[in-house]
Amino acid sequence: MPEIADNGRTWILSGPTSSYALHLTEADELIHLHWGPGIALADAEALAALPLSERGASFESPLDGREEYPVEGGPRFVRPALSVRTDERRGTEWSYQDFEADGDELRLRFRDAGLAVTLHYRMRGDVVERWTTLRNEGERPLELLRADSATWTLPERDDWRLSQLHGRWAAESRLTRSPLTYGEKVIGSRRGHTGHQHLPWVALDTDATEERGEVYGCALGWSGSWRIAVAQLPDARVQITGGAGYDDSGLLLLAAGESFTTPVFAGLWSDAGFGGASRTWHAYQRAYVVPDAEQDRPVLFNSWEATYFDISEEQQATLARRAAAIGVELFVVDDGWFGARTGDHAGLGDWGPNPDRFPNGLKPLADTVHDLGMQFGIWVEPEMVNPDSDLYRAHPDWVQFQSGRKRTEFRNQLVLNLAREDVQEYLWEHLHGLLSSAPVDYVKWDFNRCFTDAGWPDDPYPQRLWVDHVRALYALLDRLRAAHPQVAFESCSGGGGRIDLGIISRTDQVWTSDNTDPLDRLDIQHGFSQIHPARVMAAWVTDSPNTQLNGRVSSLRFRFVSAMAGVLGVGGDLSEWSDEELAEARRWVDLYKEIRPLVQQGDLYRLRPPAAGSSAVQYVRGDESVVLAWLQAQRFGEPVPALRLRGLDPAASYECRETGEVYRGAVLLHHGLRLGLRGDLDATVIRLRRI
Repeated sequence: MPEIADNGRTWILSGPTSSYALHLTEADELIHLHWGPGIALADAEALAALPLSERGASFESPLDGREEYPVEGGPRFVRPALSVRTDERRGTEWSYQDFEADGDELRLRFRDAGLAVTLHYRMRGDVVERWTTLRNEGERPLELLRADSATWTLPERDDWRLSQLHGRWAAESRLTRSPLTYGEKVIGSRRGHTGHQHLPWVALDTDATEERGEVYGCALGWSGSWRIAVAQLPDARVQITGGAGYDDSGLLLLAAGESFTTPVFAGLWSDAGFGGASRTWHAYQRAYVVPDAEQDRPVLFNSWEATYFDISEEQQATLARRAAAIGVELFVVDDGWFGARTGDHAGLGDWGPNPDRFPNGLKPLADTVHDLGMQFGIWVEPEMVNPDSDLYRAHPDWVQFQSGRKRTEFRNQLVLNLAREDVQEYLWEHLHGLLSSAPVDYVKWDFNRCFTDAGWPDDPYPQRLWVDHVRALYALLDRLRAAHPQVAFESCSGGGGRIDLGIISRTDQVWTSDNTDPLDRLDIQHGFSQIHPARVMAAWVTDSPNTQLNGRVSSLRFRFVSAMAGVLGVGGDLSEWSDEELAEARRWVDLYKEIRPLVQQGDLYRLRPPAAGSSAVQYVRGDESVVLAWLQAQRFGEPVPALRLRGLDPAASYECRETGEVYRGAVLLHHGLRLGLRGDLDATVIRLRRI
């Protein structure tokens, strides 16, 4: 519940360890006061009583770097969070109207002529959620050139450092940290989806380590094009602004009576270093974002790398029997089961089982999988269409395209214009029918190309398809989940191309990367864990050598321990695995099921990063803990250093379930645990229980 000063002009939201405060001046300027460790309302009022800085000649504004949500217009020179254009003018000259505290949500209302602006705030744990609602209450349309969710203001500090996650296909979520310099650092995507190139998250610190120091973090919940700008202003103040859309060319045309609600831009402060910030993000997502997060995700088998497009009902049933024998709980048929889909050149859009491969539909295979004690899943890519498909031949105008321009194809496919209501209804009808025709428990929802020719010739404001595509995607997922509550959904976009708080709020897990190499995945998973929990991080064990990517040879042990750091899956060709490999796989799957509650629901501690040569993570839940450790390569004469653990009680004793040895918590915390790793690409799992 927000605390409010008696004069109704100072507000403070507080969580277990942090507070966020803002103030409306006598001139009705909305000023940021505090974001950091917990403070009292009296402290916030004392901050509100301090004067704004003196105006610097005629070249600076006292609002810049202090204003809570800077708009375009008036005495402001910073990047505006809101830019509006009408037939008469551009910019905003708003006035304060009132506020409302409704449960845990604070709403501040402003108005400029016919535009109503509501700023929303909500504290969930130590995460502040912010978003904005814009409503056209006038009689004529207005154009939203830019409508960011929020602007975050950081306290005055020296030598800020910026953390971000960058990458590309098969190398996503790479963590990098660099000094923040004057000017702006802009990350984002203009591709129509979140993108492999950046995750919509940033963190700033001055001297934090993994477990100590102040860290500020922000994450955007939007699955389309987006932008986050981190600016160090001329007076060294720092602000972070972010929201939907990449540029300022026009977000939406808001007709009279229409409203637009931005996605949530969430932020947190932690004084427990990068690890503490991550654990706060993870707890927040498990509690408030991920559907049914308290339910552990099953071990899956996916047929893609085993069969690619060459599939049949009997072949899949044979794989299913092998998967069940090693303890798999969910069997997923990947691409190739529908339409004329014998390669990537045809069939997308025709969501009916291929009659030659599945003459009686998917139900017989699904029944076989269920009889084996597993759940049944399928792969789909609903937002795409092949030109060689019945759907495209019937409705060539249903794709995104520019009149008189070539329709660019990637992977022999085009993007459906999901902003169209007829396309939405087509997909609902066919996907709902598909999920009703067979006992499907799981859907892997893929998205394998970016927007290129994002036009809509029949629409007077075609830019809106960038936003409305995402809105329609969310609505379709919500509708399918409501109609089929037993079905779990995975978000995939050629790997990690659509991972954000928005899609995670509608799916049960995400496909982290198409790169299943166990060594490469250590870096990817390290970056992913900065913001997202292991509960949503799908990770597979595939074949060795890794013929799809780099030809690396690795042991089954190393592959399994790497994938056990998230939601375990198997994607190798089990028909080619030896009896010894299948037996070993069964032992690893059984072990994962034992530690799964810790991995998927526990607190994560990154003990040593992959760049160190030997790396490890630890999960702690209640009296139990598990350590997953990897040795990349061992040089002659170099012992693997002891691993200092975290999250344990120094006064307690812990028994190692692998060896029966008993350790004192203080010794494990301060002196560490010897791992017994040696050679190249070695790995181990160590389970500890408080006694």
